[in-house]
Amino acid sequence: MNSKLQWLRNKMSSLNLQGIIISNPINIKYLTNIDAEGTLIITPKENIYITDGRYIEYVHSILTLFDEIIVYNINDVSKDDYENFFMFCENVGFEEHYISFATYKEYIRKFKINNFVETEYIIEKQRMIKDDEELSNIIKACNITDECFKYILSYIKPGMTEKQIAKEIEDYYQERTDGISFDTIVASGENSSKPHAIPTNRKIKEQDIITIDMGCKVNGYCSDMTRTFFVGQPTDEMKNVYKLVLNNQKFALEQYKDGASTRQITKMIENDFKLNGYNLIHSLGHGIGLEIHEPPYISYKNDTFLKENMIVTDEPGIYIPGKFGIRIEDTVQITKFGCISLTNSDKNITTI
Repeated sequence: MNSKLQWLRNKMSSLNLQGIIISNPINIKYLTNIDAEGTLIITPKENIYITDGRYIEYVHSILTLFDEIIVYNINDVSKDDYENFFMFCENVGFEEHYISFATYKEYIRKFKINNFVETEYIIEKQRMIKDDEELSNIIKACNITDECFKYILSYIKPGMTEKQIAKEIEDYYQERTDGISFDTIVASGENSSKPHAIPTNRKIKEQDIITIDMGCKVNGYCSDMTRTFFVGQPTDEMKNVYKLVLNNQKFALEQYKDGASTRQITKMIENDFKLNGYNLIHSLGHGIGLEIHEPPYISYKNDTFLKENMIVTDEPGIYIPGKFGIRIEDTVQITKFGCISLTNSDKNITTI
């Protein structure tokens, strides 16, 4: 049996679960590498994947005998089959944060489950710690992101639109990876004051500021990087804000290590921003993996402790409405005694 499914079975045993229904497609991909519509069912004796006829051939091409997963066409599963899957199970887990109430009621009706038990993100918590294969995929995605950024710096010219630049980034990724890990942000001039700006038809001007937030996927695993740079020389105000953001971004990297408190790190950044008359208006960072935003979340609201081989971002930003914004972000691997930045594009003040 594959190691992730074996881990899940061991975890179920410790929680007194005899069965579990996995509905979240991200968790199914994590456990099985299957990326298709369907439901994963772990019974006392078997691992079962139920999907429809469109995906049967694909699923069989993904699985090996080692996976020990039986594939069912949903049209071939009878009422009796559903009722027999968990016949001798006292407790069956379900993903209460993912399924709707209607699906919950449907599961009870179809599977005839006596005691449905909330699983409280057990798979998502495990996903926070990356294994060697996951790390390899993320590192590849980060390397391609660095290469893409180097290319895009040479591509951008005054007169181009934000949309044009975003499309060039996405085309670059499409040719080399699974595609983008989120909608690319290209924000210039006053648009850079919006943390989640959507690319517009605004044209790049001389003496402009540009923020680009970009990432791609390799075998389903994401990268995430933000850089802010300038067309011509920045103003003194821009330079001062840039240095403040960069100093705090580097400071956070120095704090990131196994056992560090995400709340404590965030508080230190927030305090330094406030001393200089600014606020940190979004989280300092977040986990990255099969999803671009996943636990742990690095903010004052969450007192999570970082652990070795978590992959997280470090992305402080300052935004002055109607004027400009500056954000600098890296994807980072937590280690026992520090961290390793997986995105390594130049962070010094850059002009094109």
